[in-house]
Amino acid sequence: MPKIAPYGSWKSPITSELIVAQSVSLTDVRLDGGSVYWLEGRPQEQGRNVIVRAGTAGETPRDLTPAPFNVRTRVHEYGGGAWLIADGAIVFSNFADGRLYRHSDGAPQPLTPAPPTPARGWRFADGVIDKPRNRWIGVREDHSGDGEAVNTIVAIDLQGAGVEPGRILAQGHDFFSSPRLSPDGSRLLWLAWDHPNMPWNGTTLYLAAIGADGALSTPEAIAGGVAESIFQPEWSPDGTAIVFVSDRSGWWNFYAHDAGTRATRALLAMEAEFGVAQWVFGMATYAFAGPDRIVCTYSTNGLGRLSILDIKSGALTPIALPFTDISTVRADGAMVAFLGGSPRIPGSVVALDLRSGQHRILKSSTEILERADLRIADYLTTVEPIEFPTQNGKTAFGLFYPPFNPDAAAPAGEKPPLLVKVHGGPTSSASSTLSLRNQFWTSRGIAVLDVNYGGSTGFGRAYRERLYGNWGVVDVEDCINGVKFLGAQGKVDENRAVITGGSAGGYTTLAALAFHDFFQGGASHYGVSDIAALARDTHKFESRYLDSMIGPYPERQDLYRARSPVHFADRLERPLLLLQGLDDKVVLPSQAESMVAVLEQKGIPHAYLAFEGEGHGFRKQENVRRSLEATLSFVGQVFGFTPAGELESLELTPAR
Repeated sequence: MPKIAPYGSWKSPITSELIVAQSVSLTDVRLDGGSVYWLEGRPQEQGRNVIVRAGTAGETPRDLTPAPFNVRTRVHEYGGGAWLIADGAIVFSNFADGRLYRHSDGAPQPLTPAPPTPARGWRFADGVIDKPRNRWIGVREDHSGDGEAVNTIVAIDLQGAGVEPGRILAQGHDFFSSPRLSPDGSRLLWLAWDHPNMPWNGTTLYLAAIGADGALSTPEAIAGGVAESIFQPEWSPDGTAIVFVSDRSGWWNFYAHDAGTRATRALLAMEAEFGVAQWVFGMATYAFAGPDRIVCTYSTNGLGRLSILDIKSGALTPIALPFTDISTVRADGAMVAFLGGSPRIPGSVVALDLRSGQHRILKSSTEILERADLRIADYLTTVEPIEFPTQNGKTAFGLFYPPFNPDAAAPAGEKPPLLVKVHGGPTSSASSTLSLRNQFWTSRGIAVLDVNYGGSTGFGRAYRERLYGNWGVVDVEDCINGVKFLGAQGKVDENRAVITGGSAGGYTTLAALAFHDFFQGGASHYGVSDIAALARDTHKFESRYLDSMIGPYPERQDLYRARSPVHFADRLERPLLLLQGLDDKVVLPSQAESMVAVLEQKGIPHAYLAFEGEGHGFRKQENVRRSLEATLSFVGQVFGFTPAGELESLELTPAR
């Protein structure tokens, strides 16, 4: 019989130690020579990223990049696209020095020079191999000079001695991405955009011929602009068409540009998102699986699926798979590889045979569900996509996780407390992939609401633009209204709700506590407290992001002050937990420290945990574990329960 115990105090086998010890991050799937490759981030190795290879016939995955190499780039700070493989040879960016390396047999060999100082070097990402000219073509971010970093597309000799940082092929814009060579190597595609746009606001797709000397002809703009977001341009296998995703209809849909006639046509019209916000390089929602078909993933109402698109007829045929969150799609004929997950399947590298329709999971981000001694699968709750009314007669969305534990039950009449999660970005979305961090809470008797507030992706351009000029308003209102909706249904106790989020989600957390008396407390992970300081001090990629979310700075200093929680911290009445990486270049530690100073002055119960060697997001095993346990201890003190199990407690100052 289940043991009767208050919500929040249930004993759970899903511990912080288990989560970090058994989990890895999986990104950037690739195909080459019949094998599947991916990038594996390991908290157990201080967050080191390793390229791993596996065939599709069941062989054991094998590491390819030796320690201490860490395959990661800091272009745009968020990175992505840090490596590629072609004909068995790997080119990758090493995080410690930012250099490009070539690796096949033996030790990796540098292709670019060492930086003059750690902060004044070159960063590389999103490359392709130009086989006819034996060179790497990709994005370079130059930090060697004074002032703002300079972004360009460059070429680097694959037989070089590692003394040249690259030959510039395209320049003159603030940002570049997605260089793509035509199958015959004669033409190059790429995306570019300028301040104040982000890539989901407006990008331009360029095309240029490559001359005999390897330089580019005068670029031709073939799609996009300041108010149209182009995503993932690709060449058809025969080089006659350029396929891309555009939101010109209000939804990220497919278009094809005839390379001969220069005519562009829609491949289908659908109220679904076939593109995503380009926060990192190397994102892929589709791939050619033959001359006339594309295997693609798309999202409706926050859930994804995989399908086949016939580019001649526009017919879209779904593929029956158990995954609801699919990304990094690659194909080679009938062989497809991607990252997939669902509410009961952790993020996994998946191989799919289009001929048979059969799929295999090559690697899961966690193996603990397979351990019979732990019975973790017995403790997993369900996920309920919800749609709820919010301000101005509109609708917002979220993923609700009710508490569940087969060994425990709450006293009669008690409703569960609620943890509201706010995703980062804010132009991003909540994932439906199994999150052991969510189950960490639900298995202890705490419900979770992961909110896709107005401004989130996956619901069309108009939904993304709800946040324009309204960051700190619409997102907070949607979080509050989501709680009220669940409370009215009797699924949670709306008077026992805390809010938490990282980065932009941390800002929403702080704004909710400063400007509304609704939540009982909050935990901000590397969150923004002073948005004017963010506009002044953050990195190049996001330095004008807030022009659309708040208004131009410094022209609208009034709005920046009015929306910054640090200036209204005297209104805070609820406990607050602040967690911050001291090497964060996106949200500087001074943001958290400013809040701490006000909290100390006012005597609000709080705690501040600062992590040495961590940037924007925690990657080291001990820090991930500590942040989880600290947040649980904090929530227990807010709601008045003692968490079960042995965990490191958190001391609030002043004590509650």
